Amino acid sequence: MIVDCALYRHGARAAGDNDWRALREQAREPGDFVWIGIHDPDARELEDVARTYELHPLAIEDAVKAHQRPKLERFGDSLFLVLKTLWYVDETDQVETGEIAMFVGSDFVVTVRHGRGAELHSAREYLEHRESVLLHGPGAVIYAVCDRVVDGYSDVVDDLVVDVDEIEASVFSSQRTNDSARIYTLKRELAEVRRAVLPLREPMNRFAAGTVPLVHPEASPFFRDVADHLARAAETVDSLDSLLSTAFDAHLAQISVQQNDDMRKISAAVGLAAGPTLVAGIYGMNFTHMPELDWTYGYPMALGLMVAISGGLYLRFKKSGWL
Repeated sequence: MIVDCALYRHGARAAGDNDWRALREQAREPGDFVWIGIHDPDARELEDVARTYELHPLAIEDAVKAHQRPKLERFGDSLFLVLKTLWYVDETDQVETGEIAMFVGSDFVVTVRHGRGAELHSAREYLEHRESVLLHGPGAVIYAVCDRVVDGYSDVVDDLVVDVDEIEASVFSSQRTNDSARIYTLKRELAEVRRAVLPLREPMNRFAAGTVPLVHPEASPFFRDVADHLARAAETVDSLDSLLSTAFDAHLAQISVQQNDDMRKISAAVGLAAGPTLVAGIYGMNFTHMPELDWTYGYPMALGLMVAISGGLYLRFKKSGWL
C-alpha cells in the first residue's frame, strides 16, 4: 500500500496526498518532484505506478519479487537502486533482512519497501527539516534513504561486536562451554550482513564521485560520508569473521586440552585401583603353600599394603597435576 506521497518544491513539502496521480500533474515547476512511499505492494499496484512514470518492466519485476542483490542500474532516463535493510534479533542471534527498491527520475522518486524493518518516515522527516539538502532534488532522497539504511548496518554490526566479545570470553573462560553452535550461527549471520554491505560499496562510490545522472554533484560530500560509514561496517564485518574463526579454533583446542585432562584423571583413577586389586588378587588365590596365609598379621599387612600403594600413587599423581 502507499504509505506516504508528497510533492516537494523549492526545498519544502508543498503538498501531501495519497492521490499520487494528482500530485504528479502538479509537479510542473523546475525542481519539483514527487516522492511516493510504498510498503509490500502487489504487482497490480506497481503496474499502475509504472504506467504513469514509464518505469522499466525489468525493474518492476525485481521490485515485486524482492530478494535482489544490492545494485544500481540505469534504465533510460531513470535509475533503479536496490538496498538490503538489516536489523538484529539479540534473543536468537539472528540478522533479519528486508529490502528497499528505489525508482528515481528527474521529477519523481518511488520507494518500494519489503519487510518490517528500516522504516523511511524518519528519512522523510529529516529531509523536510533540511531545505538545503532537499534542494538537491531526487538525489537528496537517495542520500537520505541510503544514510538511514547504512546507519542500520552500523547498529547491527555493533550488536554483533557485543556477541563476538561474549563468545571470546566464554571460549577462554575456565568453565566448560559448548560455543561451537553459537559461533556457527554468528558466522552465518555475518555472511548475511556481508551480502547486504559489500555489493553496496560500488554504487555508493559512484554517488560519492558524482558520476551518476540525476544526482547533483554538490551532493557528493553527503554520499562520501555514507560511503565512509559503509566501509567501516564492511571492515568490522571482516574483522568479526576472522575473530570468530580464531575463537572456533581456540574452542577446539580447549576441548582437546579438556579431553587430555579427563584422560589423565581416568588413568590416575585406574592406577589408584590397580594396586589394591593386585594385592587382593594375589592373596585371594588361596594356594595351600602361600606365605603369610597362616600369619596372624597377614590380613592387616595386606590392607596396609593396599593403603600404602594407593597413598603413594595419589601423592605422585597429585604432584604431577593428574588429579
